[in-house]
Amino acid sequence: MGLDVRLVADQSAIQAEAARPEAGGLHIVGRALLGNRKALAGVIILGIFLVLAIIPGMLAPYDPHAQIFAQTLGPSREHLLGTTGNGQDIFSQLIWGTRESLAIAIIAGLLATGISLLIGVSSAYLGGLSDHVLSLVTDVFLVIPTLPLMIVLAAYARNGGLAVLISVIVVTGWSYGARQLRSQALSLRNREFLDAARVRGERSGYVIVFEILPTMTSLIVANFLGVALYAVLAAAGLQFIGLGNPSDMSWGTMLFWAQNNGALNAGSPLWAIVPGLCIGLLGAAFALLNYAFDEITNPALRPVRRRR
Repeated sequence: MGLDVRLVADQSAIQAEAARPEAGGLHIVGRALLGNRKALAGVIILGIFLVLAIIPGMLAPYDPHAQIFAQTLGPSREHLLGTTGNGQDIFSQLIWGTRESLAIAIIAGLLATGISLLIGVSSAYLGGLSDHVLSLVTDVFLVIPTLPLMIVLAAYARNGGLAVLISVIVVTGWSYGARQLRSQALSLRNREFLDAARVRGERSGYVIVFEILPTMTSLIVANFLGVALYAVLAAAGLQFIGLGNPSDMSWGTMLFWAQNNGALNAGSPLWAIVPGLCIGLLGAAFALLNYAFDEITNPALRPVRRRR
């Protein structure tokens, strides 16, 4: 009798714990992220840039394209970072440039991750001829040197705008993630829960979307963060060497114009230093989140904390 009472009490406690809002998956992930120093630093940095990208008009004091000021002015109360060689406010350009730089990272990361999922998971689950063909396509993109391919594609569609820049990054950035996702999906293909889904008569698309993908969430998020980091650096590099649209407002184009106007020698070093620093900080935010997510999902990677 006493054992039955204890079992009922334990079951009631478990049900009560599961019913709490804190027991939700999002809350657990959020608490884990906030409890990790790397993740917390990445969230703070990324959050600041998100705010700048959402409301640049409320934070930038001037039109970033307006050439209405004296050239190469130093930092002052009116111009926090000085002015460019064309008489534009550097601080306003920096604020408005956040939107495009962050949009490139997020959109390219989502598109490349989607292609990686489509090709990698489908290849592993379908097998046979489909697996051979999709794996061959993935291998071709893996062995092609990425930097020359990016330069050739960007130069061919020069000044094509944001869509062309994102397309170049996606085309050159999906293959590595597809290979990782295929390997993970291969390890799941013969699991019992997938056999049960097949016995129920579920279609391949349903099995992939609702049975396989939920078990690969951590790898998918890590792949997105890695591609986003790659997109930040690749976009800035292509724009810096003049393969983007120079009329766009982004950190990469700021570096392009700063280099063309000899900002370091013209008495306006912040024109080149500050956008480069922002590119590094945004890349660091994605990298910190990636490292932190690996530590959260893989206990073997967590740092050992000594007891006091």
